[in-house]
Amino acid sequence: MGKNLKLKSARAAKDMSQKDIADAVGVTRQTINAIESGDYNPTINLCIAICKVLDKTLNDIFWEDDRNE
Repeated sequence: MGKNLKLKSARAAKDMSQKDIADAVGVTRQTINAIESGDYNPTINLCIAICKVLDKTLNDIFWEDDRNE
């Protein structure tokens, strides 16, 4: 699992800090930082919560799938 640059760019596009996302989904800022840096593999429920906050799909943020591009 590498860095999650998709999460970082989606967050930046909505002008949200790591803390903004963390507060919205009920985790610590450190957890969001760890997901972005690839040090933490979030649960599916956390993935879904993050996607809802960012108005993105799981495919947009978390799935590495080149077939649909």
